[in-house]
Amino acid sequence: MQLNTCIIGFMTNATEPMDTDKVFKALGDPTRRRLLDLLVERNGQTLGQLCENLDMARQSATQHLGILEDANLISTVKRGREKLHFINPVPLHGVYVRWVQKFEQHRLALLHDLKQELEGD
Repeated sequence: MQLNTCIIGFMTNATEPMDTDKVFKALGDPTRRRLLDLLVERNGQTLGQLCENLDMARQSATQHLGILEDANLISTVKRGREKLHFINPVPLHGVYVRWVQKFEQHRLALLHDLKQELEGD
């Protein structure tokens, strides 16, 4: 039980369960999705590096990053004077499991059955 608590605490805020409303709000903005895309391309970027690929002021980018961090979609690590941003895919997986996977399984099962029927045993 202790190990599970440690793993969950590492992946999500230890004092709060994953808040899917915050995740959906964070993903609802194209700039925040772009920030996540940039971190997928190269994880561990500074604010300056991220802003090089955005057409906005650092202050605006910081606000978007704050919303992503509040939704636990990114985490930060300080390295000297720099603050590095890292993507955290765990909340996205939680949304996938809760909202996508169950519908996908049914569709894939239907496609499998159709394939079997068309091709025979």
